[in-house]
Amino acid sequence: MKLGQFKVSGSYIGDCCDLMRQIPDESIHCVVTSPPYWGLRDYGVDGQFGLEKTPDDFVTKTVEVFREVWRVLRDDGTLWLNLGDSYCASGGDTRVGFNARYHGQNPETPTKQNSHKKIKGLVSGLRAKNLVGMPWRVAFALQADGWILRSDIVWHKPNPMPESVTDRPTKSHEYIFLMTKSPKYYYDAEAIKERANLSSQRSKPVNAKESVGNTGSSKRTDFEKIRHAVTERNKRSVWTVPAAPYSGAHFATYPPKLIEPCILAGTSPTVCGVCATPWVRQVETSYDNPGNRTTNGPRSVERRHETAGFETRLEKRTKTIGWHSQCEHDDGSG
Repeated sequence: MKLGQFKVSGSYIGDCCDLMRQIPDESIHCVVTSPPYWGLRDYGVDGQFGLEKTPDDFVTKTVEVFREVWRVLRDDGTLWLNLGDSYCASGGDTRVGFNARYHGQNPETPTKQNSHKKIKGLVSGLRAKNLVGMPWRVAFALQADGWILRSDIVWHKPNPMPESVTDRPTKSHEYIFLMTKSPKYYYDAEAIKERANLSSQRSKPVNAKESVGNTGSSKRTDFEKIRHAVTERNKRSVWTVPAAPYSGAHFATYPPKLIEPCILAGTSPTVCGVCATPWVRQVETSYDNPGNRTTNGPRSVERRHETAGFETRLEKRTKTIGWHSQCEHDDGSG
């Protein structure tokens, strides 16, 4: 799809703000990004984002960058922001994991030198060993600049970077912030539902007005209870995704499984060909009784009056039956 003269596809390499200035206003549906973490790596480029002198300088720069993101993002769009933290080392320095230093301006020939290099003089006003709290500093600053912070998602890493510390837990998580421009925005919860744990659920009565599908019995007694279990649940805010190796020249790539939910929830497979408004999913709910199972009640003396007779356990399922437009145009070709 083309918006103006800017083709929204492919790869673009350069200063992020310079490139975004080529993008028309309110033309992007979803932004998934992970800016350089503060004080983490020196790529050998003058004025690079991420090596500001103080946390406040980094936050100020980040807000400026995301004002440009605000401009290009649609009012119904979403921003998914991944950001890691850092610690103050002894003497007020910052010491943060692996520092990849590039020689010259060619990112294709990196060398893994200066591991755990201390970048001196970056933190003032914080005592040694302080966690800087950079993700939340940025999140609060973006809130103050107009963004709506909808969710803090914990990226749990089961295979975290080893640390030699013995006086605190090893860091095994980062944050992803879901942010929006407007209270109403496109979000496809159905696309990223999780498999529910049926064994942990308590039976819930089925609304008599809802279709219950095949209950396995054409004759239902007055004592029979129709109850359902949910087979899928809304996506939770802790995502367990292992860090994935990458053999190329980039030292901070996403594991694909981490960003898939962001893209699936934040984009529609069909948009209006006129105004690019995303189409929304149409879902049908049904109840199914696999194997026509029933369980004999009651389960407790206290609930004998509620569960006397037989209980039919149904599983609640949802199915996509189509997509429909949210605008007045008929063209949904995208």
